[in-house]
Amino acid sequence: MPVTAENLTIPATELTIVGHYDKTPGYVTRRRTGASSWLLLWTQAGGGLVEQAGVSLTTKPGDLVVLKSGMPQHYRVAAERWRFWWVHFQPRPPWLAWLGAYALAPGCHLVGGVPESLHDRVDLAFRRALSDASWLPGVAGPPPGAPDAPAVAVTAPARELVLGAVEEVLILATASARRDGEDGGDERIGRVLALIAAQPGAPHSVASLARAAALSPSRLAHLFTAETGQTPMQAVRDARVRHAAGLLEVTDMDIAHVAAASGFVSPFHFSRAFKKHYGLPPRDYRTRLRGA
Repeated sequence: MPVTAENLTIPATELTIVGHYDKTPGYVTRRRTGASSWLLLWTQAGGGLVEQAGVSLTTKPGDLVVLKSGMPQHYRVAAERWRFWWVHFQPRPPWLAWLGAYALAPGCHLVGGVPESLHDRVDLAFRRALSDASWLPGVAGPPPGAPDAPAVAVTAPARELVLGAVEEVLILATASARRDGEDGGDERIGRVLALIAAQPGAPHSVASLARAAALSPSRLAHLFTAETGQTPMQAVRDARVRHAAGLLEVTDMDIAHVAAASGFVSPFHFSRAFKKHYGLPPRDYRTRLRGA
């Protein structure tokens, strides 16, 4: 007998179910009293029409829709096809804050326009969730059956694994999607700043940063300085010094290794830049932090 909501011993409100559909026109779901669980829809291709809380929206590839439980909902194919992942779940408390900025109405959230560079990673997270829903200790690989058949996470460990994948999707989507009306400056400069902050020790140059932003080096230098008040390489230097300060504080790495890990070409250049920024050589900075 297949596992369904009707023959499970756990309450319906605790169900965690993952599925993947590729539907053509004619597919419709209508819940007049809503679902007992929250619903997440991630559109891979085509589009769907989703209605809840008085809101009607049409999804496109890269859109994430999250619908609260207990509210009437209706969704259907709105193009030649609708290929999408879906998950029924109960949200962890932090997720509500992440989604709050994307609420179109109470209980209806659209995280739209997740960058295409993240789509493969999001899809992999859902595929992992589908497999993990059937995970059992000591059992290698997913159970036999249709690879895209919906799966119910019956055990507590399986549910936690699925929710971990859902959390990854929500983090990626809410952290990268641009909210309507948001004024975050030039998106290309934001991309460069994020790259510098995430990888301060990388061998950055104006040319390499310009390639990441799809700009010419001269255009990047002009826009970057106008928006931040620094040249790109000044920002790189400051990020490297801050990274080095963290290593000095929490590791026992010697100064030469800290310099190399932070992207400096030599301990001499590192010490000079560090003292200019913090007013102390690296060794004295570490000694003062540790009260020695």
